Amino acid sequence: MKKLLYVALLLCLGYMLTAVPASAGKTKFVTIGTGGITGVYYPTGGAIAKIVNKKKDVYGIRATVESTGGSVFNVNAVMAGDLEFGVVQSDRQFQAFEGIAEWEGKPQKKLRAVFSIHPESVTLVAGADTGIKGIKDLKGKKVNIGNPGSGQLQNSKDALSAVGLTMDDIDAEKVKAAEAPGLLQDGRIDAFFYTVGHPSGAIKEACAGARKVNIVPIVGVDSLYMDHPYYAPSIIPMKNYPSAANAGKDVNSFGVKATIVTSADVPDAVVYAITKEVFENFDEFKKLHPAYAVLTKEGMLQGLSAPIHPGAMKYYKEAGLK
Repeated sequence: MKKLLYVALLLCLGYMLTAVPASAGKTKFVTIGTGGITGVYYPTGGAIAKIVNKKKDVYGIRATVESTGGSVFNVNAVMAGDLEFGVVQSDRQFQAFEGIAEWEGKPQKKLRAVFSIHPESVTLVAGADTGIKGIKDLKGKKVNIGNPGSGQLQNSKDALSAVGLTMDDIDAEKVKAAEAPGLLQDGRIDAFFYTVGHPSGAIKEACAGARKVNIVPIVGVDSLYMDHPYYAPSIIPMKNYPSAANAGKDVNSFGVKATIVTSADVPDAVVYAITKEVFENFDEFKKLHPAYAVLTKEGMLQGLSAPIHPGAMKYYKEAGLK
């Protein structure tokens, strides 16, 4: 009789364990590293978290967003396990995986791509009273080129190099993008670079002050496209900045793509859930920020230079995208 009761208890326990859904276990918390709160990275992370958290009872995943120093910080934090996901410029993804630039001789071979998002233009904003009409006019000027750990810092250097300028030719500031509009309006800098999707809150802030500003074309940089295949020509739509002194005509520049990266150590199921929910709610996702208006599902698999994470690849194969 005791044996029968023991067997019955084991069967009941087994049933209870198998009957409990996966989501009823311990919640898996994942953090998405973004950028400054005035850029597009922060709302991008928020948009992804919002969509994923609607299904927290299905996947047992709770996504949160962290404002960070940008692409380089995010790569390093993901590789260290301090973040599960990060928003990273496509050029930084390439450099980290290949072991160049900040990762010289230290290729980040566990870096994995998930998907790309909006295009980002290298944007040069200058006081209208400075006489800066093109990038070569930055010589001798005080220019913010971006904080250490940001993607725009290297973009600024590349843009200057493409027209024959070096860091010695300018008076360089290296502060965060969120601080640059105020510095420009206060007259403490002449211009600043910002690699960002448009419309951007920081660029709107820069254009809205008492000091008139121009968004300056970055042209004559064709060597960039040969030396750095992750760069491409871009156009900044000036309808987003009616307060700019040169608001009447779109501005030519160059740019990269924002991408979502993770680590090979992040479980397939987590990456699969993040990927699936963004793609399955694609129309809703596109409405969450004006910078996403040009997105296509196929385009979100472009600009990825690190291997695609198996969890993401599983979804892409199911959806016929790969």
